[in-house]
Amino acid sequence: MKHINKIFLTLYLMVLLALPMVPGHPFSSVWDQDEALAMSSDTNPVGTNLIVEVAKKQNPAVVWVESVQKVQKMSRQRPGNPFFKNFPGMPQPPRRGGGTGSGFIINAEGYVLTNHHVINGADKIKVRLQVADKEKTYEAELIGSDRKTDIALLKIKREGDDTTPFPYIPMGDSKQLEVGEWVIAIGNPFGLSHTVTTGIVSAKGRDIGSGPYDEFIQTDASINPGNSGGPLLNMKGEVIGINTAIISGNTGGNVGIGFAIPINMAANIMKDLKEHGKVTRGWLGVMIQNLTPDLAESFSLKTTHGALVSDVLPNGPAFKGGLQRGDVIVKFSDQVVEDVSELPRLVATVPPGETVNVVILRDGKEQTVRITIDAQSEKEA
Repeated sequence: MKHINKIFLTLYLMVLLALPMVPGHPFSSVWDQDEALAMSSDTNPVGTNLIVEVAKKQNPAVVWVESVQKVQKMSRQRPGNPFFKNFPGMPQPPRRGGGTGSGFIINAEGYVLTNHHVINGADKIKVRLQVADKEKTYEAELIGSDRKTDIALLKIKREGDDTTPFPYIPMGDSKQLEVGEWVIAIGNPFGLSHTVTTGIVSAKGRDIGSGPYDEFIQTDASINPGNSGGPLLNMKGEVIGINTAIISGNTGGNVGIGFAIPINMAANIMKDLKEHGKVTRGWLGVMIQNLTPDLAESFSLKTTHGALVSDVLPNGPAFKGGLQRGDVIVKFSDQVVEDVSELPRLVATVPPGETVNVVILRDGKEQTVRITIDAQSEKEA
């Protein structure tokens, strides 16, 4: 009898555990698949061949990028920051300069996105892609690059009267990306072409100290030297980021922390590069700092949100618009400014000559000033 009771109890517990996974059951909302899936992609790859299908479809549009420079003198490389743009090394003999990285084609005309540091200083750029199960090398033209966001736009040079459309990867919406969402990285790490790795989005909006416009996607998908410029894809096969950097510690390889430029940012930069060959950014003309609790108390403020104006540059847009030292910028062009890192990105997206509303806190009271944005120069960056 006791044996029968144990069997009954075991079956009862198994039914209880299974109920939350039954669609339509009152408890099933705990495991609601629609709620759990990320917004950028509505498909879960677990238990499917989806990753295989995405890799097979998008691999032909991922290219090997080689930058060639004139002969360089012997030099000794020194260890740099932990991101893979810098490597410790040994003295090297005079050699032809340059390097390799990855990139991906974004339209049938043969435009390619990659990183600025992959092609920086190149005298000639070559790209290699898969054509009918074979690899073919083309020369590429540098349309423009942007050092501050580490983005470069190339265009493949066609041969003769060839008008065959190139394979390309459609762009997704990185704004819809969610932490925990599955992603795929494709590139050429250590010269191993078309390497596919998978992982998840570990975090969004990461500032890694590489520049004023840091807003990286962090992922644990394996990214290594040579992956620079390659695509980070969602489960729809859309590119949602450009693989750019890793934290490598002392190994020089991947430790599970990689960073990609959000594709929405890259798309805005690409538009300027395609039309003008360079990026024109807005300039406000202020020095700013974070509003700490002590500073907030000294200004009689109840919040630490916003960017504190520590200085106003003479004859700049902010000066002409009436901003003063000690003002706290809480909104810029209808966008909330949570902290000091957000303001440079917001200002940079405003076309020079456009007038925007800037909401500030002055003497504890909210005010709105109107400021006409100027163009940013290299010295003002």
